[in-house]
Amino acid sequence: MKNNRNKSLSLIALSVIGLLVGGCATTRQPYDYSAFKEARPTSILVLPPVNNSPDINATHSVMSLTTAPLAEAGYYVFPVTLVDETFKQNGLTTPADIHNLPAEKLQTIFGADAALYITVTKYGTSYAVLSSETRVTADAKLVDLRTQKTLWSGVATASSAEGNNNSGGGLLGMLITAAIKQIVETATDHGRVVAKTTSLRLLSAGTYNGILYGPRSPYYVKEDKVGP
Repeated sequence: MKNNRNKSLSLIALSVIGLLVGGCATTRQPYDYSAFKEARPTSILVLPPVNNSPDINATHSVMSLTTAPLAEAGYYVFPVTLVDETFKQNGLTTPADIHNLPAEKLQTIFGADAALYITVTKYGTSYAVLSSETRVTADAKLVDLRTQKTLWSGVATASSAEGNNNSGGGLLGMLITAAIKQIVETATDHGRVVAKTTSLRLLSAGTYNGILYGPRSPYYVKEDKVGP
């Protein structure tokens, strides 16, 4: 009986160790910034994001929120209205078509060092009986328009359900809360609020595997590594 108990404890211990090792194995590796540090772009052209979500507001909402974190990171960012109008004047109104433009052409038109390609994969409010949330997920890729090299890429997500505790009020209370939350967040375009958090997480400098500081930042070229 004692041997069986010891054997069981040993198996549990091995399982715990396996989980810990597995968890360590899935830790994100440090991003390779060699191309980024070689290029050191000073200006960034943000292209209209490609929207793969069902919400038509995603492209304009996310694009309008990218300027602030990039500017705070130390880069000159081409004004959104200027970029949008320039593409329209050239007969380009679809993000997918704009993303397919040759890098050389973008560099010729705007004179930017790098372009930021963003894809929105999730945007909007969803209802799942006992819960409701507004979620925004986007991935980005920074490309050197002079060499066509990818300098950096990342992905970020944010949700209105973060930190929520719906355990109170019982089942009926949870149903009512979820329904009301969906109505309110859909009616008020809460996606824009959540998209702001997503943009900050995606494009803020000084975060682990995040974008490097630009020349207008006091931290420019001073970082040996980004994040903890």
